[in-house]
Amino acid sequence: MSGNIQLLTDTLHAAKAEGRSALIAYLPAGFPTVDGGIEAIKAVLDGGADVMEVGLPHSDPVLDGPVIQTADDIALRGGVRIADVMRTVREAYEATGKPILVMTYWNPIDRYGVERFTAELAEAGGAGCILPDLPVQESALWREHAEKHGLATVFVVAPSSKDERLARITAAGSGFVYAASLMGVTGTRESVGAQAQDLVERTRATGTELPVCVGLGVSDAAQAAEVAGFADGVIVGSAFVKRMLDAPDDAAGVEAVRALAGELAKGVRRQAWTPSEAGRRK
Repeated sequence: MSGNIQLLTDTLHAAKAEGRSALIAYLPAGFPTVDGGIEAIKAVLDGGADVMEVGLPHSDPVLDGPVIQTADDIALRGGVRIADVMRTVREAYEATGKPILVMTYWNPIDRYGVERFTAELAEAGGAGCILPDLPVQESALWREHAEKHGLATVFVVAPSSKDERLARITAAGSGFVYAASLMGVTGTRESVGAQAQDLVERTRATGTELPVCVGLGVSDAAQAAEVAGFADGVIVGSAFVKRMLDAPDDAAGVEAVRALAGELAKGVRRQAWTPSEAGRRK
């Protein structure tokens, strides 16, 4: 069975055709439980997210800040396994028909087996993977299997990335480019900052046709609107996790993330541009 990279591409193109950025949401699998996490993810997608990143909980997450680390710890203590991640992807995709990616560090895939992981993710209906710690120059094996199974390979770029590295990453990646708006780890911030817009412009200057989506720091509709003014997609993670952590119970958490998705979906539409303007954003 082939994965859903085409669904991801079509979804991002459809958002652009509507004159807006796509809303890409993140929640880890197994948080607060496997079943509870699936319900939360479906609620986020039903609430207005276009694309979902399902996090594979890791004991040493180099990119993730304290909020997501807390959620990962809860999931790991609950015994979450890669099989649970695949189940989460499958049920979220089957329930919503929207593209579902896995965000994971390289070590779990390496230990699990690249062929096994990509085959199972494609079979589950996954659209691809975001791999924040896989160097592009060491990614040939992954990309071979991902391409074979119809999966996107999304690399992360940062403000510190030199233009030469940006060119290598955009040439090797597929699906979209994940632009980390700030140096540091994930977490909500009062301002996303001018670095993000500069990074988007430098990434586009490589000549890539991949959408450039911005994450790290977006937490509310106003920030989503700000980023939507210059990026093809707005990525939100810690804000969703925090809503779950702050909720008095799991059911309230599900409704809280559904509501946040609705607020952010309005935000990415607030800075809508016309299709002719969208063409000039390349």
